[in-house]
Amino acid sequence: MKKWEKEIFGRKLSIEHGKMAKQSLGSVVLNFNESTILVTANASEKPKPGTDFLPLTVDFKEKFYAVGKIPGGFVKREGRPSEEAILSSRLIDRPIRPLFPKNFHNEIQVISTVFAMLSDDSIETWSITGASLALNLSPIPFNGVVAGVRVGYVDGKYVVFPTQEELEKSKMDIIVAGTNEAVTMVEGESLEVTEDEMVDALMFAHDAIKEIIKFEEEIIKDFNIEKWEVEEPECPEEFLNDFEKLIDEEEIIKRLLVDGKKNKDKNLAEYKKSIFEKFEEEYLDKWSESFYNEKKGFLNEKYEEIFKNTMRRSILDENRRADGRGVDEIRPIECETGLINRVHGSALFTRGETQSLGIVTLGAPMDVQMVDTIFSDEDKRFMLHYNFPPYATGESKPLRGPGRREIGHGHLAERAHKNLIPSEEEFPYTIRMVSEILESNGSSSMASVCSASLAMMDAGVPLKKHVAGIAMGLIFEEDKNVVLTDILGIEDHLGDMDFKVTGTREGITAFQMDVKVDKVTREIMKVALEKAKIARNHILDLMYDAIPEPKKEVSKFVPKIKTVQIPQKKIGDVIGRGGEVIKKIMENYTVEVFIDDSGLVKVTGFDTDKIDQAINHIKNLTTDVERGNIFEGKVTRIEKYGLFVEVLPGKTGLLHASNMKPKPTEFKLGQKVQVKVLKVEGPGKFQLELLEEPKEEKDGGQ
Repeated sequence: MKKWEKEIFGRKLSIEHGKMAKQSLGSVVLNFNESTILVTANASEKPKPGTDFLPLTVDFKEKFYAVGKIPGGFVKREGRPSEEAILSSRLIDRPIRPLFPKNFHNEIQVISTVFAMLSDDSIETWSITGASLALNLSPIPFNGVVAGVRVGYVDGKYVVFPTQEELEKSKMDIIVAGTNEAVTMVEGESLEVTEDEMVDALMFAHDAIKEIIKFEEEIIKDFNIEKWEVEEPECPEEFLNDFEKLIDEEEIIKRLLVDGKKNKDKNLAEYKKSIFEKFEEEYLDKWSESFYNEKKGFLNEKYEEIFKNTMRRSILDENRRADGRGVDEIRPIECETGLINRVHGSALFTRGETQSLGIVTLGAPMDVQMVDTIFSDEDKRFMLHYNFPPYATGESKPLRGPGRREIGHGHLAERAHKNLIPSEEEFPYTIRMVSEILESNGSSSMASVCSASLAMMDAGVPLKKHVAGIAMGLIFEEDKNVVLTDILGIEDHLGDMDFKVTGTREGITAFQMDVKVDKVTREIMKVALEKAKIARNHILDLMYDAIPEPKKEVSKFVPKIKTVQIPQKKIGDVIGRGGEVIKKIMENYTVEVFIDDSGLVKVTGFDTDKIDQAINHIKNLTTDVERGNIFEGKVTRIEKYGLFVEVLPGKTGLLHASNMKPKPTEFKLGQKVQVKVLKVEGPGKFQLELLEEPKEEKDGGQ
């Protein structure tokens, strides 16, 4: 068992190895401040048969005991991972995935288990460092050392691993991962920060990452780990050369420029098929059918390599992209609102062959999402859900629940808007935003940001400004690089960077970046952000043309909500014993009534008049009767010595015979009388005097 300790960022960090999970190929226990995680790395000893990709699985296991909680619900144990756990898994996965050897096809599993957690410690971010150490201390091939940090921006200063108190005052909350050479992943949100502020944050984060990596390298030096050898399959060079002779790069470019994703894919697939058929015709006798079948995979790899290089050179040398656009050109955009009847708000955002239908539902306070995880225990009143059905790419697949990708894309789009959603006092509705991806050819998450903004304004959500998003790409070769605006799916797949930026005209609201190379400098990021700003403003102009401001009123299909603030000490008067008072209010006025601990009462229903009557009733219930108050009351009881008059719901006083000229027997039950409070004798006890004699009721008819 070995242990290393270091004071870092003002808190204590310790790493233990060889005490827990010793049968894992690699494992570390990481303690930061008051939090503890166990990160393990394991892999199969042999490649997974028939696999041509990296079968990596990363899991972040949240344990409720880590924060001293028992899971809610009937079954008192952890179940399926929460969205927060899935998002944390993605955070760990993205920076480590590119660091495995290209031909390593063994099944790999990395698990981060939370044993103890203080919310200030950002333990999901430290899991990136834990994964890096576990993999480096295992025999699993892994090419590099990576670390992650969380960065805030408080009072004009950048803070590494900010506390929750600091985050409440911070203009940004981003998680950054990287190697010694460069930043490779970013995920986060911000309060309309500038491009320069974002670049400075990334550089600040990279300095902190290098400090953690230095500590990791000190630990790794204490070991002499023998890594598994990655089998490099061999293939005769002449075999590949014969195949390469048949490929015409100009023909690839010609087919890349075919309009329409489906047509382009079809043309490219036909050309690739024709090359293989031509090879079989010309060279099968030379290499034999059995040899060809054995080594055919190498030919496929060779073709993909040539295809990739051809597309990249076309961009670098000729500024010509896969669809013929220039490097800074955005695809045609269309914005429409109010498409779907009866839904509370809708918008269709189309950018090239990517299309998002945004639909808003406005709900009552009871519709909030109750979040119960180790990260938070709160009610969430704004949700953005992202759906990617198979027909979006013209495919036929079984329908499943949302996967990690869908959850991640929805979370990014939600972050883009969450800090601009009106407060509950200003707009008391629960807001559920759904993005249905109807077509996809690049950056459907950014289309979701735009459709959400348009749809919410169509629904009458009082947003002060639109939010738009754009995806940037990068092609990097030796001493030349090109930043691409509004990337296609193929440019994301074959390029070196996927860089998503959302924001308003005033600044950036959310940010996500994944980089496949370690050569992205400050200058490249600055260029990418400036180009993203230009593109974002162009999209915002079109969105403001479509709907310049929120509708003044919500749809007639939306339940109306009004609020009233009552004193906290009066909450019990409105609820009543066993809820009898509040139930009667809801029944009498056909409304729903919700009261929070602060005394804010929300009344919802479809009839505005009845909502107003219910609110007036609640105001009366919580109004104290004071000396000198004048009321029009109702006679509820008649005695020889006086009348009992209800001046407010549940508040009845005595109008003594000595305080009125007519005799009590001259009144009728239910009769309205104008009275003044003469004396308050205690809680619920007060005396009245008559202000006006009741008018005689005339008989009607003959």
